[in-house]
Amino acid sequence: MQHLYDIDVRVPMRDGVGLAANVWHPAQGEAPTLLVRLPYGKDVMGFGQSVVPDVLTLVEAGYAVVVQDCRGTHRSEGEFVPHMADRSDGADTVAWIAGQPWSDGTVGMYGPSYLGMVQWETAVTGAPALKAIAPAFTSIDNYEAPWYGPGGALSLSLVTMWNAMMYAADAQRSLAAREGSLSQLQQLGQAVLTHEALNDVLPTAEVPVLATYGKWWDDWMAHPSHDAYWDAMELTPELKNVTVPALNIGGWYDLYIGQTVRTYTTARQKAGSAQAREGQWLIIGPWDHLSASGVYPDRSFGPLASAQMMGLTGLHVKFFDRWLRGDTAALDDVAPVKIFVMGIDQWRDEQDWPLPDTRWTDFHLTSTGRANTAAGDGVLTTEAPTDAGHETYLYDPRRPVPTAGGASMPVTLELCGPVDQQTVAAREDVLCFAGPVLEKPVEVTGPVSLTLFVSSSAVDTDFTAKLVDVFPDGKAINLCDGILRTRYRGGLATEEPMEPGTVYEITIDMAATSNVFLPGHRIRVDVSSSNFPRYDRNTNTGGVIAREGEEQMIPAVNHIHHGPDHPSRLVLPVIDREDQS
Repeated sequence: MQHLYDIDVRVPMRDGVGLAANVWHPAQGEAPTLLVRLPYGKDVMGFGQSVVPDVLTLVEAGYAVVVQDCRGTHRSEGEFVPHMADRSDGADTVAWIAGQPWSDGTVGMYGPSYLGMVQWETAVTGAPALKAIAPAFTSIDNYEAPWYGPGGALSLSLVTMWNAMMYAADAQRSLAAREGSLSQLQQLGQAVLTHEALNDVLPTAEVPVLATYGKWWDDWMAHPSHDAYWDAMELTPELKNVTVPALNIGGWYDLYIGQTVRTYTTARQKAGSAQAREGQWLIIGPWDHLSASGVYPDRSFGPLASAQMMGLTGLHVKFFDRWLRGDTAALDDVAPVKIFVMGIDQWRDEQDWPLPDTRWTDFHLTSTGRANTAAGDGVLTTEAPTDAGHETYLYDPRRPVPTAGGASMPVTLELCGPVDQQTVAAREDVLCFAGPVLEKPVEVTGPVSLTLFVSSSAVDTDFTAKLVDVFPDGKAINLCDGILRTRYRGGLATEEPMEPGTVYEITIDMAATSNVFLPGHRIRVDVSSSNFPRYDRNTNTGGVIAREGEEQMIPAVNHIHHGPDHPSRLVLPVIDREDQS
């Protein structure tokens, strides 16, 4: 089939604003169409993402493809404000596609990150021509991911980097229109190149190059709680309006992993049609936000781990063939859940998430009072402890625990993915609780959480948790993690200070993982009070953290209580199956 390629096609929105799109469409006849909407520039087809299906493969499979700049970005008209116009613009674009002479009237959408957010924002409008979406590495609650987190801490390294990048692009547009300032553009461009330095600037809300530009940065800093500002962007209550199937794609080390699995399970229950509820697929690989190779300096997951090797583009084609072309047999050989099980480094098909045969198991924290560092006496045990005790450490926000891997952005060797924890675990402000050396494999697949009984000298502080696979040679690889700002222990919408010295029960959402702890390995959980710059530092004052400088910071003496009356415990989804080694 011969295709034509049209550049900078103007797509009119309901308010008269024109959005620019590049269009691949058949020279003759009609075709189903796949739409990508993004704020990063439609002319860069790779988007920096290896989970994006190959455009030429999609075209060769008989699809038209439309790639569009979001409102106010690159060649599109209007003003860009994250998420504000994407519902109506998405619906208008879908309707425009359906009316084109080369369109057969059916539309699908695909793409990761912001490109995934706009898919859900379009789907909740009930756009009639939209038949399926394939959102990857994305969220339906922009507070919980990516800008803040499920525990209420600011996603600092991501927020500073992303805003510097988007503001620089915006300033470049303004300068091209003979508006704005060259010096401001130069400052923002330098900030993009040296964005790591922005994380150290205090107060956070007053980072000069970002606060000066203003726009949505001021709004994000002014709303640290999940209040009405963020409620207006959250799509969870609107899933009842979604009537299309979704191919949900995530990565164990992606910053959206918690939202990816939550969206899948929620849509299975609350989507607005049986087709949408039953048509949810889930794929999770050993990937981070920008790389789907499965290869990292401290841990490689083998030759089959990559999105390319597991055939992700082909899965997209099958998915869209099913829902746009009506090929009812297209997905017959595709399980509804496909996950990469780390440890044994194998892909596995499942029927649902969480796995139906999950055995939720409590691993109790205990010690004799010196769990500080990996060389301490912290123990994980499935037997409920009979002796009471507690652990103590000093959290000084001027000396935070550095980020060492995990589901974070930007992607660097130190900040993202599986990273050996030995250096971090040697700090006195990191408590380590490890189980015995395993004699047989233990599979952990599903959501992970840590319940702690805590007290502090401060009225507000943070507690962090990290699940670690300790290898026989001492290498300690992180699997998943979480953080809770204690003022949000009762919910993200309401702040509640602690009474110093009072013991509180809290639960830290550690997202999810899939890993087989092999014989000779140990299961460990590391507990502390900071993960910087992945998250901002709690100043421990109970005040507005984003507005406080180093001079306001105070140290906090934090305690973890354990024993019969304070059963601090790691809750793991254990899967008992054969052939796990």
